[in-house]
Amino acid sequence: MKSKKKERSNGKHISSLPFCSASMHLGRATMVSKAKRNLLPSGHLLLPPSMKNFASCFSEHAVKVSEPSCSGSSSSGGGNSLVVDTSCSVLSAVTCLYRTRLIATQRELLIRVAWSKGHAGPMLSVGIDDNPSVDRWEPNAMNCQLLRKKKGSRAYAAGDCAVRLHWDISSAKLGSGPEPIDGFYVVMVVNSELALSLGDMSEECTRRFEEALPVAESSMISRKEQVIGQGLHSTRARFREDGGDHEITIRCKEDGWDAKESELSVTVDKKRVVHVRRLRWNFRGNQTLFIDGSPVDMMWDMHGWRFGNAPGWAVFMFRKRSALESRLWLEEETVDREQGGASGFSLLIQQAFKST
Repeated sequence: MKSKKKERSNGKHISSLPFCSASMHLGRATMVSKAKRNLLPSGHLLLPPSMKNFASCFSEHAVKVSEPSCSGSSSSGGGNSLVVDTSCSVLSAVTCLYRTRLIATQRELLIRVAWSKGHAGPMLSVGIDDNPSVDRWEPNAMNCQLLRKKKGSRAYAAGDCAVRLHWDISSAKLGSGPEPIDGFYVVMVVNSELALSLGDMSEECTRRFEEALPVAESSMISRKEQVIGQGLHSTRARFREDGGDHEITIRCKEDGWDAKESELSVTVDKKRVVHVRRLRWNFRGNQTLFIDGSPVDMMWDMHGWRFGNAPGWAVFMFRKRSALESRLWLEEETVDREQGGASGFSLLIQQAFKST
């Protein structure tokens, strides 16, 4: 019975420092409660707070991934590849966060674009924050606009920024998830500068403007995917602006409660880089990968999947560090925020797994 399950976290991926036990116990409770309450709302951005609680307790293991493909292997000796089968999972929501710097004022903005599935097709919401110094993980920090129509324009104020939003998803072609592949555009103009331009039809939209607008510098800094399905999920991510896209596949396997054969396997470009067995004990951990020559911290929390009610939720985070010798990115982000620096790209996957 699940009520009699014992929870332990003394696996080889978790540090045994004395101070870790309290924060680990707190991290379990807060992660499960927040996962059940706040999984699908598109406004909840990226990082569950409890992940910061338990991150400091982990030791680090490094796996090198050569460029452009992954030729490194994990410390467990695994170089095996997994078959990618995207039919095993359904992408229910995608949230992307962009950092934009206006040319005229050098002002920095954060723009959020969230896609989710509705009965009539994809649903789109767009938010802008003109004060990036506030906690960007809080959904209330952004002025969000839910765009109920498939096509239209909207003008509004976000703080002291004049915003014009243009969008057309009426003919958008979708893949397996709610995010369009082509046949759409989302264009945001802030203070007479082109702040964000998405979609293959965005140039057609901007050509209709009365005058040419200066193009602000913009880049994606984080992406969150919320997935429901089997224990296999595949996605693509780019961790460097001058690098290529990498295919990331996560597979979870469970065989009964004793679960001696339960395992987590992560591949990058079809080469295994993380392999964790006996998830009953190793349901949380971290590992450092080197992708395109840059360190990327991967963290996993499978407590909800392993000990919660079915379907259980698991959380996986990939975060690029800004320098090879820098600290774990959770500490680095605090310093960057205080000094006004830019942190690396992050990918968060929240998945409700059914055992394979």
